[in-house]
Amino acid sequence: MAEHTAPGAAARELEDGRLLKELETIHRTRHETLLHGSDEALATHTQRLKELEEEYLRRHPQRATTPGRTRTGARARTAGEN
Repeated sequence: MAEHTAPGAAARELEDGRLLKELETIHRTRHETLLHGSDEALATHTQRLKELEEEYLRRHPQRATTPGRTRTGARARTAGEN
């Protein structure tokens, strides 16, 4: 079993819906934690974020990507703005 020291259930133990819900929550709280959280809170948040994202990517290695969210798509969008 993967090491787990962040609060909450280990990411590998979460069913898909719960994993997505936890990812939504942690992304929503990231900015406030960065700006106003203690060093310990930020470190814990970062560790949990990493754990959840790695688990999502492990489960969905072939996830769909939006062309505009790729490096090539971003370059094309920027070129069109000039």
